[in-house]
Amino acid sequence: MLQKVLIANRGEIALRIVRALHDLGITSVAIYSEVDRLSRHVRYADEAYLVGPPEAAESYLNGERIIDIAVACGADAIHPGYGFLAENADFAEACEEAGLTFIGPSAAAMRLLGDKNAARALASSVGVPLVPGTEPLESLDEAPRYAREIGYPIAIKAAAGGGGRGIRFVEREEDLRRALDLARREAIAAFKDGSLYLEKQMQGVRHIEVQIIADTYGNVIPLGERECSIQRRHQKIIEEMPSMAVDPELRRALNRAAAKVARAAGYRSAGTVEFLLTEDKRYYFLEVNARLQVEHPVTEMTTGVDLVKDQVLVASGQELAYDEGDLLTRGWAIECRIVAEDPQNDFLPSVGRVVLSREPAGPGIRVESALHDGYEVTRFYDSLLAKVTAWGPDREDARARMLRALRECRVVGVATNIPFLIEVLNLPEFIDGSLDTDFLDRHRVEARQPEEPLRETAAIAALLTLTSGGRAATGDAPAAPARPAVSAWRQQQAMGRWPRTI
Repeated sequence: MLQKVLIANRGEIALRIVRALHDLGITSVAIYSEVDRLSRHVRYADEAYLVGPPEAAESYLNGERIIDIAVACGADAIHPGYGFLAENADFAEACEEAGLTFIGPSAAAMRLLGDKNAARALASSVGVPLVPGTEPLESLDEAPRYAREIGYPIAIKAAAGGGGRGIRFVEREEDLRRALDLARREAIAAFKDGSLYLEKQMQGVRHIEVQIIADTYGNVIPLGERECSIQRRHQKIIEEMPSMAVDPELRRALNRAAAKVARAAGYRSAGTVEFLLTEDKRYYFLEVNARLQVEHPVTEMTTGVDLVKDQVLVASGQELAYDEGDLLTRGWAIECRIVAEDPQNDFLPSVGRVVLSREPAGPGIRVESALHDGYEVTRFYDSLLAKVTAWGPDREDARARMLRALRECRVVGVATNIPFLIEVLNLPEFIDGSLDTDFLDRHRVEARQPEEPLRETAAIAALLTLTSGGRAATGDAPAAPARPAVSAWRQQQAMGRWPRTI
């Protein structure tokens, strides 16, 4: 069993991993940038070390520095979480070379599945249907001919892409060249790889993904499907499990297809195989995410598994203690991502200090959050603040609990998408499950904030501003961290250690 694990991440996912390690009796090691000194994952971990300045490239993406810290503090493994270095095969390889266990898939599997066209070829080789598309374009001049063969509308995609980046949709040939140039520039900026391929843009389809967990003994276990069709600008914002569109027969087919792809790739650890599902129940392979997903809590709440714990056990060389036949899914779970974006201002990022935050609770509610009073939302990182997951015996109960949780949630000091999420959950089309990836394009949602919570929030913000000596977070520049109610020395004495540098 692993003894000490360094978490190469920040925010809510780092705290999630800290908790799983504590459940296993494993020492947890956090890293933090200069702006994350007071973060919850730093305070909850057993040890914490400064990794670098705020810029991600010099801190959470600085693989060499992270490995140096892990070796110096005596860690025997690194968990990358998601984002940052989670799907970086070179980093996974460097960990192994330094004698550290990388808690995730092998570098070889990551490289194979991170190349969209290689992954498509792999899926096709095991009989999983593909969306019509091309190999990587050798020249952008080839694109018009291939696009006409596939048929408009088409999607331009980065071969090394992920997270909705490097994608452009084109409905007519006269717009193709400009879209190719934009997609290529974005792909180079995001992935340092400008390779593109074309794919038929499927319309009226659902985005369905199957969670898998695999060990080194050949066990590949599919854990059922998640419905991820509610997306804004190709980013998921609401996920649920199961999907209203998937019946038991289709579920078996999707599970088998996901397991085939994972087994053919020699996959280990947690991962997700993604599909597009048409109205007539035909499914097509989309891609594999070779990491833990943001939305993994909906799977955990309906199956009872602990995916992070299982990742650690698999990395420790243990065999999974269950198989597909042991799983009995129960009820329905819905997750909402709370982000620091302003729905009233075209979802522009909202930066500043969270002067007050209150997490929802009650039956069926799970919250994973980076929030605390005084939390600084900066321009340096992703805008995700928290994930709220609601479980219920059926979908409507889960939806009602989610609405209650969102209305209880308080974030004062920055704008969030909570009002937008409430409006989406109340749409009749969402309630009856008429979902597809174009849902939010068809339904223009006005994020209306109820008057009473607005008055309450304004009063709280005014009171906090007065009691903090008038230091309200304003403008685009992040404010200084809020002063703790007790001295930093007393806080750290109670916690048993100071954050340290190596």
